[in-house]
Amino acid sequence: MPIDNGQGLDARKQPQQARSQATVDAIFEATIQVLLAEGLQRLTTIRVAARAGVSVGTLYQYFPQKQALLFAVLQRHLERVVGAMENAAASVHDASLSTMVKVVVAAFVKAKTANLDESRALYAVALELDSRGYVREIEARSRAALEAMLKTASDVHFDDLAMTTFMFSGALVGPVRLLLESKSSQSMLRKFRAQLESLCLGYMEREARPRHTADLG
Repeated sequence: MPIDNGQGLDARKQPQQARSQATVDAIFEATIQVLLAEGLQRLTTIRVAARAGVSVGTLYQYFPQKQALLFAVLQRHLERVVGAMENAAASVHDASLSTMVKVVVAAFVKAKTANLDESRALYAVALELDSRGYVREIEARSRAALEAMLKTASDVHFDDLAMTTFMFSGALVGPVRLLLESKSSQSMLRKFRAQLESLCLGYMEREARPRHTADLG
């Protein structure tokens, strides 16, 4: 049964030492391996603990239930993705629009497709947990980073920056979601980043207004 908004899914405790962090990392990686090998419905804490090489009691020290473990693994994945987006957007402040779109698209696609099987497995986890509240927080962080970036574009400005950012974010997420839901060919995967860049840049250029010297500063 779906768990609404991830409520009650926090870890029991956070690792404070390198050894504890290594244990949690092993549990996370084992969770991904079980998801890929057995599927979400067959994943159990017993299977995860065995694959991680720890006792079930040790696993429960950090994650009191299976849903809490799944939420933590999903959280780690989404934090990596939004972190990549935030870093990419910050790196191209004051650049041209085309540079901004190219860098952000490349970072987002890399973060989501570096391990496509893992991303697909965790997409299913997100649906099972119905962690909409947390996902909305991640989306808000992503849009904030994009809006702050676009505000500094060296060659253009936007009449409605908030709406443009909203649509840009949707144009990024939508095709990637379709990619995760389908069994795409390797040929499609090779073309995906360039096609997504073309899609986003085409929209952005249509909405952009030339920035004149007087607009700067």
